[in-house]
Amino acid sequence: MTAGGVETHGTSDVKALLERGDGFVWVDVPQPTEPEVAALGAAFGFHPLALRGCAERSHVPKIHPYPDHVFLVLHAPEQGDPGHVHLVELDQFVSLRYLVTVHGPLGEGVAQDTAMRETDTVLRRLEEGRFRPGSPAELSHAITRAVARRMEDMVTGLASTIAGLERQVMTGNLKDPEVALEEMFRVRHELLTVRTMAAQSREAAARMNFLGRFLPPESQPFIEDLRNEFDRVRLLADGEQEFLQGVVDYYQSRTTTKINIAMERLALIAAVILPINAIAGIYGMNIIVNDRTDPVHLGVLIAVIAMVSTVMLIWAKRHEWW
Repeated sequence: MTAGGVETHGTSDVKALLERGDGFVWVDVPQPTEPEVAALGAAFGFHPLALRGCAERSHVPKIHPYPDHVFLVLHAPEQGDPGHVHLVELDQFVSLRYLVTVHGPLGEGVAQDTAMRETDTVLRRLEEGRFRPGSPAELSHAITRAVARRMEDMVTGLASTIAGLERQVMTGNLKDPEVALEEMFRVRHELLTVRTMAAQSREAAARMNFLGRFLPPESQPFIEDLRNEFDRVRLLADGEQEFLQGVVDYYQSRTTTKINIAMERLALIAAVILPINAIAGIYGMNIIVNDRTDPVHLGVLIAVIAMVSTVMLIWAKRHEWW
């Protein structure tokens, strides 16, 4: 990056470019191999721990300060199978003279163009002349802000799904309640994943405030903006998660109420039928002693059963069972 715009060079020119007095260098490495990681260490003198961080997957953001640069690990979300969110890793080495971005290692099912979405977007802006960063910190800010934007877009998409679920619950149009409830918990898990990513990224950005001696003073507004952006995404995810929990609670409360009403009705039926079963059982056990039907006896028995059933219904009504 020079005052005149973007210049594209090969990897063999990195050393000469770093020795130039104008502009700064951006090196972008898609999913590095072991030889490429070793080449980075030889060209820039990166610490072995940082190089190992590039070669191995990390599931949490991290930031490591070194005498002449800062090593930063962040993640962008990518929708995977239902209920699963991929962590797309992006490593950055930010210095006064260069920015090195390293993609990966990538999880199974994540395409290379997906991992490079943010850097490709910023590169197009650079090539079209719509963006002219004055320092590696400003360029890193643009790329990291694109990561936060991807988080926000995912929360927005999940919010649309939650709105659809809320309409189904409120209107009672759930054809398969078990599937609907499973989808609610799946969406909540995805929200929790994005929320965790945003919160951890926010803490990494906050940590950079204490590393001012490694970055130029003009980079402080960029760091504060990133911290605010990740904090905003976290709050958005929190709000949607609370709203979804309210939908889940409403659905579960209504389902529980229906079950309780059904149980009360079954209890009422059992209470009314119990005396009848008792009388029928007694007479059933002694039927062999009767050689013929006694109409008067039968009428009295039916009257007793009807009276007992009526008394049980009145008792259940007083207890508000029906």
